[in-house]
Amino acid sequence: MTGTAPSRTAAAARPEPARVREWQAPFLVDVRVTLSVQGRGRSDPTFRIDEAGAVWRTSLTPDGPATIRVTAPFPAASAPAGPLVLAQAWGPGADWLLDALPGALGLHDDISGFDPSGHPVLRQVARRHPGLRLGRSGRLMEALVPAVLEQKVLTIEAHRAWRILLAKFGGQPPGPAPRGMRVFPDPKTWRRIPSWDWHRAGVEGVRAQTIIRACTVADSLERLLAKTHEEADRLLRTIPGIGPWTSAETRQRAAGDPDAVSVGDAHLPDMVGWALAGRSATNDEEMLELLGPYAGHRHRVTRLVKLSGLGGPPRRAPKLPVRDYRRF
Repeated sequence: MTGTAPSRTAAAARPEPARVREWQAPFLVDVRVTLSVQGRGRSDPTFRIDEAGAVWRTSLTPDGPATIRVTAPFPAASAPAGPLVLAQAWGPGADWLLDALPGALGLHDDISGFDPSGHPVLRQVARRHPGLRLGRSGRLMEALVPAVLEQKVLTIEAHRAWRILLAKFGGQPPGPAPRGMRVFPDPKTWRRIPSWDWHRAGVEGVRAQTIIRACTVADSLERLLAKTHEEADRLLRTIPGIGPWTSAETRQRAAGDPDAVSVGDAHLPDMVGWALAGRSATNDEEMLELLGPYAGHRHRVTRLVKLSGLGGPPRRAPKLPVRDYRRF
């Protein structure tokens, strides 16, 4: 046998081949709208939409880091109810992400019993977004940590903290991921982040300690996705620092819970009150009353409210200033 083996440099330069999957969706699904809830702002290091409209995501799967690119370029003639979804994935966790893709696009989303026709706003938005599905990522910690970062601060502050922490402590994404993307750090890395790095990211001790506590029992928390939504909520909230809002925000994304309402949100009650009742001010109790007729699908209703574009009642107070702890 003749010839020489390729050098390590040449092997390292060779692009990693993608794993590919085609999935014929058995229902109408809007890939971008359905997956958009997994993104935390326009510059989320774990989520991108490229110029071609494809969705890129990174994840630290049980099998290791992975990157996935998802697109639905054309409807399938053989199954007109849903598109042919195309996905490419790279890294040790590529097969895991490809296997999880149907669930992420709403395969397990049961919409039976939900009827938006009784309210003009919901009826109109549901018609405008017939491909909205509630998907589940299957990765609880990846939903929990950014939810904790968003506790009691402006969204812009939380998204900035997420970017800063991922830029320094996140892993390099496999494959040809868009520039700036990172992979969610493992629990050990989160636990070892120094106090000054939390501070530079604008995360005070309470939120940092909540994340550290959760990462101490990360394996147990991931197993909550095998439990009922109610049991997962109860067990999540046994961890100090995780309340109803954080639990709901986490389960919406990781488990696709259609009834998880973000009680305690600074803006959601007013948005729901404005869209469903024309109220200028709404509290949590009033919001839950308005959502009562849609029990079992209350999170689905709030997604439609947000997609309505109605926003909320006009602001009567000045916006809070954005804080920057990195100055101190």
